[in-house]
Amino acid sequence: MKTKVHAGVDTGTDGGVRGGHRPPAVDWAEQETTMKHVIDIQDLSATEIQDLYDRTDDMKAHPAEYASALANETLIMLFAKPSTRTRVSFEAGMTELGGHAIYFSQDQSQLSRGESLKDTAKVLSRYAGGIMARLFEHETMMELGKHADVPVINGLTDLLHPCQALSDVYTLRERGLDDGPLAFVGDGNNVAHSLMQICATLDIPCRIATPEGYEPDQEIIERVADADVRVTNDPVEAVDGAKAVYTDVFVSMGDEESKKADFDGFQVNEDLMAHSDDAVFMHCLPAHRDEEVSAPVMDGPKSIVYDQAENRQHVQKAILYTVWDN
Repeated sequence: MKTKVHAGVDTGTDGGVRGGHRPPAVDWAEQETTMKHVIDIQDLSATEIQDLYDRTDDMKAHPAEYASALANETLIMLFAKPSTRTRVSFEAGMTELGGHAIYFSQDQSQLSRGESLKDTAKVLSRYAGGIMARLFEHETMMELGKHADVPVINGLTDLLHPCQALSDVYTLRERGLDDGPLAFVGDGNNVAHSLMQICATLDIPCRIATPEGYEPDQEIIERVADADVRVTNDPVEAVDGAKAVYTDVFVSMGDEESKKADFDGFQVNEDLMAHSDDAVFMHCLPAHRDEEVSAPVMDGPKSIVYDQAENRQHVQKAILYTVWDN
């Protein structure tokens, strides 16, 4: 999909305008994007990410200018996992763009009774201009993107969490901390994977510290092999000199509680933060105080976790605006 942006009006490949007049407060001149789906950070170039961040800046500064950007448009939100931030930020974001979001539970749909994902994707594409999905298997997300005729946005899979990583680095960018290093301490999970990828794309030094056996997926490690991304089993090594220290729950949805013991020594607490370069603390939430992070760090003056959560909505609004099917 190519969407041309001409000084305040978005036109599709047929030159039509969808959702009425869209007047950005800045002149974007003539810009092209080939972004259709946002499923994997590796599908985005550094320029596309920076353009997305510039648009987010403008949308935050001039929200009223975008209040009808997606007027009368509908986003289907397909959920296979529980959610707080993903559901509310996308739904509120669509409302602020003048559109509407429909919560669509996989368990309460015909998918739970054997309807094919292809048929579901094709039908949903006839009802709405975009699909956001929060799923388990990443292969299911890829299949959804293959069959959908409208943009698909990855709200989370077991492998990747691109919207979270995009929002996280945007949050660092606002504070002038996006030159790194960024340290992630904990499980080499979907959040770590997407952070590794966005850091590699934007040339941000990244350090991932996990217990043995919890390292990131080998495919992700290979994708960022040429970047300044290092994986270690030593949290002090990762945090040393970092400008931001990030963690996530030790046990993700569906994992066994017994795994928590494997993370002894990986709690982000005041002692570990003392090895950083006066770093800010980050967490994608939900947080379990005194497990992966101590309460004084989570609730301390260097914590920017609520800024991260807020920026999910702002960055996702920019994503929706950018990829919408004109």
